[in-house]
Amino acid sequence: MNHLLHIHSSANLQNSTSRQIGGQLVAHLRENHPGLQIVERDLARHPLPHIDENFISVIYSQPDHPNLKLSNQLVDELLKADVIVLEAAMYNFGIPSTLKAWIDHVARAGRTFTYQDGSPRGLLTGKKLYLVLGSGGVYSSGPRQAFDFQEPYLRSVLGFLGLTDVEVVRIEGTAMGQTEQALRAAQEKIATA
Repeated sequence: MNHLLHIHSSANLQNSTSRQIGGQLVAHLRENHPGLQIVERDLARHPLPHIDENFISVIYSQPDHPNLKLSNQLVDELLKADVIVLEAAMYNFGIPSTLKAWIDHVARAGRTFTYQDGSPRGLLTGKKLYLVLGSGGVYSSGPRQAFDFQEPYLRSVLGFLGLTDVEVVRIEGTAMGQTEQALRAAQEKIATA
């Protein structure tokens, strides 16, 4: 493991549990892999533009067009990474819009996925993905599980790109008085990473 891409998306810059646990996970990986090079991408502090007409007009015909410069940079960061730590807070049962914008920039035909014999094939294979997922409620099991559009979406879209070696670290129930318990469970999990 030489290169790590650390993606933050929580808009809560001071008290985010996903940021806290994601940071602890990255520190743990750095400690266990001396020389690990880390690229930080903070989507809340530095939001990406949503894709627009300028992007769409060249995406399929001119992959090196200046309108795709940022998208190409984001894809290059992802391609270079051996491991990705992606933090996502749950907003309204899904992911932050800033993270969706990042996905729109990196889901690129010919760069991160392709079609072979009429079937899609992800090009981001051989990488480890850690999903650090924070939520106020409990959505991994129980009556609210059907409302979890966070983990299933991320597993699906990133799996489509070839990121199938996935470890999920959840911090849930933080709005229900379970923050300390959730943090302890997440810290125990990252200790084995």
